[in-house]
Amino acid sequence: MGAIVTVILPVFGIMLVGYLAGRFRLLGDASSEALNGFVYYISLPALFFVSLAQVPVGEVFNGPFLAAFGGGLLGTFGVALLVGVFIFPNRLAALGLHGLCAVFSNTGYLGIPLLLITFGEIGKLPGIISTVIMGTVVMGLGIVLIETDLSQGRGPLKILASVGKGVAKSPLILSAGAGLLVSALGVPLPGPLATFSDILGAAASPCALFAIGLFLAGQSVTTGLVEISWLVTLKLILQPAITWWLAFGVMSMDPTWAAAAVVQAALPTGALVFVLAQQYGIFVHRATATIMVSTVLSVITLSLLFAFLGLG
Repeated sequence: MGAIVTVILPVFGIMLVGYLAGRFRLLGDASSEALNGFVYYISLPALFFVSLAQVPVGEVFNGPFLAAFGGGLLGTFGVALLVGVFIFPNRLAALGLHGLCAVFSNTGYLGIPLLLITFGEIGKLPGIISTVIMGTVVMGLGIVLIETDLSQGRGPLKILASVGKGVAKSPLILSAGAGLLVSALGVPLPGPLATFSDILGAAASPCALFAIGLFLAGQSVTTGLVEISWLVTLKLILQPAITWWLAFGVMSMDPTWAAAAVVQAALPTGALVFVLAQQYGIFVHRATATIMVSTVLSVITLSLLFAFLGLG
């Protein structure tokens, strides 16, 4: 409980400071969008690049871990989309972000510290792998769905070309691809470049969380409460439940890696969903509220999970 509170309270605190800054109009009306632009175009690409460039590609492909964590992710995403189509009908881009809110774990800012506190250095690698999955595969899927929606009304080939162009132009995808390429080639990063990227990348999470708080100022948290409650339930309960079943009931896995997969699946929704939503101007309020509510409630759900798994 102490470790969970220690990691989660600062996250909520940064959002609260951002909210107060917005509430008292300390930074101007366009501050949230400007800060979000910095995160999306500069800070996150630096973080993606330096993180992936320094991870051996072979270490990312841990089959059982990928199957358990990825299976929980895909299963929950499928349920979110299926229910969303019939119960919360919306355009494809909004449904894609609806699904991302249900599965995108805050692995970098919350997950890796929690795993390090719980398992020591052995917990770092599953934390990095799950972060790579979130930043490349899941975020890439979200961008594809959004760009497909924005290209509606054109012919199939034009839609495909437009989606490909949108994905290829994404600074997140480009930086992740560059980092993986550097890793695959075994090229060591020059010291100044690594330090430059580390400094910029370190600003991504606090700036995104602060921007969430800024956006929340003047917004009604109760708007769309039914959908937000549904998304939080998927994120904090269904995704870790499916992952637990796969990790402990189906796969033959090292117990530490199995527990790490479940913990990463049980994390609250990550701030990058808000960054993407605000960048495209779609599903922003619900993404923001889901991040905030899931972060607060995860203090309880993660504590119960840790007790269930016998961790701590």
